[in-house]
Amino acid sequence: MSNLKDIATQIRRDIVRMVHAVQSGHPGGSLGCTEYFTALYFNVMKHNPDFKMDGIGEDLFFLSNGHISPVYYSTLARSGYFPVKELSTFRKINSRLQGHPTTHEHLPGVRMASGSLGQGMSVAVGAALAKKLNNDPHIVYSLHGDGELDEGQNWEAILFAAHKKVDNLIATIDWNGQQIDGPTKDVMGLDSLRAKFEAFNWQVLEMDGNDVDAVVAGLNQAKTFVGKGKPIVILMKTEMGKGIDFMEGSHEWHGIAPNDEQLQKALAQLPETLGDYLST
Repeated sequence: MSNLKDIATQIRRDIVRMVHAVQSGHPGGSLGCTEYFTALYFNVMKHNPDFKMDGIGEDLFFLSNGHISPVYYSTLARSGYFPVKELSTFRKINSRLQGHPTTHEHLPGVRMASGSLGQGMSVAVGAALAKKLNNDPHIVYSLHGDGELDEGQNWEAILFAAHKKVDNLIATIDWNGQQIDGPTKDVMGLDSLRAKFEAFNWQVLEMDGNDVDAVVAGLNQAKTFVGKGKPIVILMKTEMGKGIDFMEGSHEWHGIAPNDEQLQKALAQLPETLGDYLST
């Protein structure tokens, strides 16, 4: 899957360039989730860049931890939802690419505003239940940060999904152990996420989120449990800042931008593969 690896490398270049250009944004989690987005949009998910908000007849994706918008925007652009050159407008006045995804700007590919953490699980469960009620056989995917599981609304939705047997939902937790204030174990210990989800009667899987082949395999494995009576969750082990050696594993890169020197160091580790957005 060398092509997927090339796509992931270019998306990482997009992320650091976008955040650097406006000296604002969240590179750490975006870099850590690059393989997930690459695998989902370029291999696993049945989706249509000719975007329609109702999503009838296709798989759906909901991003709950909306602060990792750079990886989301790059993926949408690179998979044909809007021009790649629009990435240069990230976080600028009147841009459709705001710091957190919103629906007000009508950006193709975005079906929910996700600035407030903890709400994506409820939305994804609702969308998956709607597909079941409408006899639409397609799958709903969602991504959540491990830190945002501190929000109680998640657990209400998790309980509801199991009770209603919402078994066409594949939720993934970015299990990097970091959040804005520090390691999750120090801020609000999550203990065993597997035991928690199993106690709530979910089908639980785990995968390496920074190996694109493993992500494709993990998502495809999750699909084999669709329709078997339980919602599905993947605990995805990632490293914040993955792909850039001085960012890896540190919560400090959750929400700060690289300076000029750091940008050049980062780009030197990420060879251009698909063409940078300002030259595309």
